[in-house]
Parts: sequence; C-alpha cells; structure tokens
Amino acid sequence: MFERMKEDINVAFQNDPAARSKLEVILCYPGVHALWLHRISHYLWRKRWTISSRLISHLNRFLTGIEIHPAAEIGRGVFIDHGMGVVIGETAIIGDGCLLYKGVVLGGTTIEKTKRHPNLGKKVVVGSNACILGNITIGDYARIGSGSVVTKDVPPHATVVGVPGRIIKQRKKEEQEVMLDHGQLPDPIAEAIMMVLKENCKLKQRIKKLENALNLSNGEDDRISETESEVMTVFMKNYKDGDGI
Repeated sequence: MFERMKEDINVAFQNDPAARSKLEVILCYPGVHALWLHRISHYLWRKRWTISSRLISHLNRFLTGIEIHPAAEIGRGVFIDHGMGVVIGETAIIGDGCLLYKGVVLGGTTIEKTKRHPNLGKKVVVGSNACILGNITIGDYARIGSGSVVTKDVPPHATVVGVPGRIIKQRKKEEQEVMLDHGQLPDPIAEAIMMVLKENCKLKQRIKKLENALNLSNGEDDRISETESEVMTVFMKNYKDGDGI
C-alpha cells in the first residue's frame, strides 16, 4: 500500500511543474487524495460492503471535488491534475499512466445495468472538460483535446478534438511519449479554411495571367486582390501563432 502511495506522489510531482516539493503533493493535491480514498472504497466494494464503500466515495467527492464510483478500476501511475469536477462512472476502466485534467467526465449512455462506461488504455491524456461517453475504448497513448465529446472508439496514438470528437491526427509509435500540449491542439476548421484560401489564391493567379494576356485587367480588380491578400496574410499569421481565426 505504501509503495503505491509513494508512486502516486512521484507521478504527481513529475507531471505538475507547479509542485515545489513532495510534501506539498502529500498535503495539497486533491487528485492524489482522491486516488487514495478510492482505493479504500474500491476494496470495500469488492468485499460487497457497498454502503460503506459508497459513503467513502461520497466523502471523497466532498473533500476533493472528484467523484469516482467505488466499482471503477484505476491502474497504476494515474494522475488527476487539479481534479475539480472530474466524474468517473461505475464501469469505467482507466489504464496505467493516464493523465486526466479538471472537469473530465467518463460517463455512461444507458440506464441498463451493464458495461456502460469507457475503457482508457495506458498513458491516455484527457484534456480539461472533455467528456468520454459510453462503452467505448480509447487506445493506448491517445490524446483527447480539451472540451471534446467522444462517443466512438479511438485507436491508439490518435489525437481527437471537437464536438463530436474527430480524429485529426494519427501519431507514429515513436511519438507515443509526447504529452498533450493544450496550447498546440490542431484546429481542423482553420486547416480547412487555409486549404481553401491557398487554392483560391492559385486560381486567382491563373485568372490574372489570362486577363493580362487578353488586356482585361482593371484597377478595381487589383484593389480587391490587395485586400484579399491582406486578409490572407493576417489569417495565416494568426493561424501559425495559434491565435485562432
């Protein structure tokens, strides 16, 4: 038991640059406290002391702001960062080394008493306020972007963003240790707009050449082209800088 507690402390200290000491982690990290209390409630649940286990789970929620059903299975090396508002359902399974940020929900989509919550593989990263719903599987090393809603299986090494969640990147196995960078999430809408702008620019250049060859160009068209060029320049700068559209 003490080895697991020591492991939890080390994992939290390694994953949170705000941690100044391991004593600080022991005293001030609700994500770590929630895991410790969950292990007690899970042990009692397996012993069929359901009321006692639910009471400890309820106390856990009151003290940490993290709600974990006693029946949920959580692997080793899991870290819940900040943790406020995290909800982990009864039949959820979380693999080793997963990282969950605040507001994450591993929820169900049916009221039937069956397997109805997600399975997370090892070293899955789930961004803030993401919802993963239903009896689905999130593959090893997958990354779920902040605010995403995922209702379908996600293959290993994939990055998912959006509502509903869409796979926007499939990483190579050698990239599996790269963690989620909240400031560098891909934007599929911006990428689509960028492709359209580039194709539009190519078409205008071709039309311009034809107009010059036929002496059909005029000053007004040039002014419009200059305005469009300015808009595209601003868009590309914001897109590359990550400032949004």
